[in-house]
Amino acid sequence: MGKFVIKNRRNGELQFDLKAGNGQTILTSEGYTTKTACLNGIESVKKNASDDSKYERKTSSNGKPYFNLKAGNGQIIGSSEMYESEAGRENGIESVKKNAPDASVEEDLGA
Repeated sequence: MGKFVIKNRRNGELQFDLKAGNGQTILTSEGYTTKTACLNGIESVKKNASDDSKYERKTSSNGKPYFNLKAGNGQIIGSSEMYESEAGRENGIESVKKNAPDASVEEDLGA
């Protein structure tokens, strides 16, 4: 089962990663200034993850496929890693769809 992990960024903001059952990060959020905003971002991922139209399939400048997950307002709420193939990207999207809706939330905020 997947899980969201909230952690601190170097700049003091918070972000979350959605991790698959095997521990691999499949989606990383933008930075948030408050924990409440970060938790709202997680809820938005859970709500939008199953809607294929919310996934923006992109190709980076070095030719690697990746995707963004967008909220109902069009704002990006999470981005994937870079994949070696479009098939890999599609597997990543399917993994978000499968893992996000029922994922637990953990904090790894360090000291």
